[in-house]
Amino acid sequence: MDYPLLDVFLTMLWFFLWVMWIMLLVRVVVDIFRDDTLSGWGKAGWTLMVCVLPFLGVFVYLIARGRGMGERELRQARDRERAFRAYVQEAAAPAAKPPGAKADELGKLAALHDKGAISDSEYEQAKFKVLTS
Repeated sequence: MDYPLLDVFLTMLWFFLWVMWIMLLVRVVVDIFRDDTLSGWGKAGWTLMVCVLPFLGVFVYLIARGRGMGERELRQARDRERAFRAYVQEAAAPAAKPPGAKADELGKLAALHDKGAISDSEYEQAKFKVLTS
């Protein structure tokens, strides 16, 4: 059971290279299906080439369409960022009241004041709060 340190190093190197290869293969396949400019036949052709001849297919894809991969990834990241910012702005914005909401609230306050449910000072404070919001 002699396993020298150099053999451990080479085994780990091959393992990490294999993991990197799998990740590259997955990225290429995802990019093939993400590309909107590629026709259905083009996607089928590239997928077939990558599956039948994986090393040659991936390297040819990277040479032929590698620059576009980065551009598509950047465009998708920008779209996700834009959608996230729009969602945050929509969620954080105070809910706009309908045009007649203030008038309805003032009417309710006046009715409460007329019934004697709230005092003059409470009525003025509530009216000020409604008008300033």
